[in-house]
Amino acid sequence: MTNSRPVYSSDQGRLCPGCGKARNACVCRKQEKPPVGDGIVRVQRETKGRGGKTVTVVRGLSFDEDQLKVLAGELKKRCGTGGTVRDWTIEIQGDHADLLVAELTRRGYKTKRAGG
Repeated sequence: MTNSRPVYSSDQGRLCPGCGKARNACVCRKQEKPPVGDGIVRVQRETKGRGGKTVTVVRGLSFDEDQLKVLAGELKKRCGTGGTVRDWTIEIQGDHADLLVAELTRRGYKTKRAGG
């Protein structure tokens, strides 16, 4: 007996490992709740696992995915760069940690610079 599941289909593309449906039609992802944090938004610069590219990561926001996408869009416009929302974190391309800390603090979030 094997515990493996398909993760890709040539008909549907990427498949969700949880429900087995196409990634954009996944039903289990919508049921997941954002992680409960300590109320502090942490902004960190990362390069590990990104081919040497620098990314600024914002963690600790306990929003649902739609609210995170809206905030990410506003932060990307503020920084003048691209980014994405992945696993309840906002990733902004480039080193914009100081700008993001100032912007999130201005918006009323308790913000902290994490990492180096």
